[in-house]
Amino acid sequence: MSAPLWIAVAALGALGAVARLLVEDVVSSRLPLTFPVGTLVVNVSGAFVLGLLMGVALTGNALVLVGGATIGSYTTFSTWMLETHSLTEDDRRAAAAANVLVSIVVGLGAVALGRTLGGWL
Repeated sequence: MSAPLWIAVAALGALGAVARLLVEDVVSSRLPLTFPVGTLVVNVSGAFVLGLLMGVALTGNALVLVGGATIGSYTTFSTWMLETHSLTEDDRRAAAAANVLVSIVVGLGAVALGRTLGGWL
């Protein structure tokens, strides 16, 4: 990879991470639940965008920049797992299981929807 591409990856990665924090904060402040809905919204919306990118058949550096750098830093596996672990530690095993199952099922649905819509574009 060239130096300009590395710089673009870093810049877009930073923007994706900041967008994640903003979206999670807005969702969590409007829906003050004890369930980690902010992270769910971030990960499902990111899954949708990745599906959309696959549907439009984005490749090469564009896929690296949009999919890997931007959406890769926007979505957050580690926070999802930490929140799931915290729910378990708080003896909220049903909520922890729901967090895992809902995230997987809705996330896969979001990817499929994005891919389908992207294929129509």
